[in-house]
Amino acid sequence: MKIKTVELETIIGPTSKIPENSLPEVAFAGKSNVGKSSLINALMNRKSLARTSSQPGKTQTINFYNINKEIYFVDLPGYGYAKVSEEEKKRWGEMIENYLCESEMLRVIFLLIDIRHKPSENDKQMYDWIEYMGFDPVIIATKSDKLKRSQIDKHIKQVREGLGASSDTIIVPFSSVTKAGKDTILDFCDQILEQS
Repeated sequence: MKIKTVELETIIGPTSKIPENSLPEVAFAGKSNVGKSSLINALMNRKSLARTSSQPGKTQTINFYNINKEIYFVDLPGYGYAKVSEEEKKRWGEMIENYLCESEMLRVIFLLIDIRHKPSENDKQMYDWIEYMGFDPVIIATKSDKLKRSQIDKHIKQVREGLGASSDTIIVPFSSVTKAGKDTILDFCDQILEQS
């Protein structure tokens, strides 16, 4: 997939209605500091369309990016950030749940996990929940440039075991620095377009 045009088309907050889009959607979920904005920017070949921040928890809305007028990248709020009040966390959780339940065009959920660390309790809950909602999450193991090449397989195994993911769950090592894994993710988007 070659990305020619990108438009941040819709931003929804906790009380907004989910847009009724007619194009397929792929959603990106992950912990607050897992590198979600960096991944989305890397895929879109943009430096800062998705806001990156040294302050985790920046994305507090669901952002719909219209890509080539044929597919949406949906950026979900990061979860598990400690400095946010319980009430705020609950609001984000409900917002994500509404989206996953109500979107009729959602085709795949990419769950981002930091490849360097064991998945957290929040990661595991999110993985289980995505499965419960009837989706097969594709795991994107971010920050792979921070490991030596020889360590990647061991860490992928750690991610798989930590999530309790089956052997056929797809795990893609990704780096927003080297762009490793980028083409694989865009290939998934191509497959979704072919099926829709």
